[in-house]
Amino acid sequence: MSAVERSDLQEVNRRRDRLLASIALTAGIGLMLALPFALRAGAEFFLPLTAALVIAIALVPLLEWMERRGVPSAPAAFMAVIGFLLVANTALVLIIVPATDWFVVLPQRLPQIQANLAPLIDFYSNLQRFVDETVRMLASGPVAAAQTVAVDTPRSLLQFAATSAPAAIIQMVFALLIIYFFLAGWTRLRQRTINSRGSFDGALAVARVIQNVVDATSAYVITIATINLCLGAAIALSLWLIGMPSPMMWGGIVALLNFIPYFGPMLAAVLLGLGGLMVFDDVWVALLPAALQVGFHLVEANVITPTVLGRRLTMNPLLILVSLAFWGWVWGTPGALLGVPLLIIVQTIVAAAGTPDIAGFLFERGTLTVAPRKESDEKDETDVTDC
Repeated sequence: MSAVERSDLQEVNRRRDRLLASIALTAGIGLMLALPFALRAGAEFFLPLTAALVIAIALVPLLEWMERRGVPSAPAAFMAVIGFLLVANTALVLIIVPATDWFVVLPQRLPQIQANLAPLIDFYSNLQRFVDETVRMLASGPVAAAQTVAVDTPRSLLQFAATSAPAAIIQMVFALLIIYFFLAGWTRLRQRTINSRGSFDGALAVARVIQNVVDATSAYVITIATINLCLGAAIALSLWLIGMPSPMMWGGIVALLNFIPYFGPMLAAVLLGLGGLMVFDDVWVALLPAALQVGFHLVEANVITPTVLGRRLTMNPLLILVSLAFWGWVWGTPGALLGVPLLIIVQTIVAAAGTPDIAGFLFERGTLTVAPRKESDEKDETDVTDC
């Protein structure tokens, strides 16, 4: 092969690489733009699937702990799922059941809420019309219907799913099956994924990514859950001391909403303020539950959580806000609850895989490169020299 022919061949290969790169870039941008709408349209499938995978990853350390003590994978996965169901059912009983009763009596307490707010409204008379319109809207909307319609309060997770919608049962069973089969096959899946690599470096990289994802996700979920549980218990005790009804329910609501950074604590304070206005006659006493929640949250967010999590799980606040906004838009409140764990998983994979060649990490070879062709060109050059 002459030098001119080799030059022409290299030019053709370069143009083909540029064409492939353009096609891959266009397809990738199209996929990224279409993915949020596909996730939103298919929420009935993708939401329980994603939630189940996040929960399963968080339960992997418990599974491995039981396996190290001789428990087979299938029974260990079953016990992990049962433990999760017990926790979820307990949270439901503590939060949903009392909250339903509060929702039923809300229309009856609207006059008291307005009476408690009257001293504040006197200082801000321009808000009077807004409050009146809001009260009329609540009195004539779905809340008023709750006053006349008998509400069958759910007493378990299954009953709550059954009273919500028939599809909720299917989604719950689907999610539980995903969690169980993921945990039951976790050890084999990890071994097969690592052993499928053609090189030791590739296997080591996969093992590191898997371990980092599990460690980061489980550490965040378990640590934040523990912190939020302690925060909810402190709030419940404080509300019990000041005579607030259903203190365990309010503590559970605070703990649950605290999983949503920034917006969750603000919503919890608003709900506690509304609850205080429904119970207490004095406006300043009625606002005390919200003030307690804000005080405890400031201590938790600025002292306890940074000290416990440290730098290892520190995330960019801008990325957290973007993740919350994105997943909240896609799946609503459940998406906001999953926003931070999903951000941790994505960050861990990207950090371990490297950028921008994530596809190269997945397939153990660079994408859209000419390295293999260069080797063949060198071989052709050697053949020509020999000739």
